[in-house]
Amino acid sequence: MNGWLIGATVLLAASAAPLWIVFRSGIMDALVGLELAAVLDTLAVALLAEGFHRQSFFDLAIVLGVLGFIGSLAFARFLERWV
Repeated sequence: MNGWLIGATVLLAASAAPLWIVFRSGIMDALVGLELAAVLDTLAVALLAEGFHRQSFFDLAIVLGVLGFIGSLAFARFLERWV
């Protein structure tokens, strides 16, 4: 196991805290937790791509980053009446 995979494991373990906030907090806190979880997961996939030497995983990290941002915008848009 190299340093890239250890870093990805740490980031994936760290994404449990923002997901806990998403499910247990208010709407505004959940939006911040969703954004943080998306960033941590995107970085973890990028570290996995480097650790496994797979170029296609970098494409997945880019798509995950864009979809995380779009998901947060959709979350804010559909729940704006309660914000």
